[in-house]
Amino acid sequence: MNKALISILLFVELVLLITSPLAALASLMLLVIVAAFFSTVSTVLSAVTDDNNRQ
Repeated sequence: MNKALISILLFVELVLLITSPLAALASLMLLVIVAAFFSTVSTVLSAVTDDNNRQ
């Protein structure tokens, strides 16, 4: 579950970085945000479906 929370926080940081007015290489950063989004979604889904974390 900690990995999922860290992944979400990093994704939010990346979104804030991209939307800043001084963002350089915006088209490259859009590719990075798409990859980060899919990575975050897969991490959260694996944390939800993982039976080892349940008590």
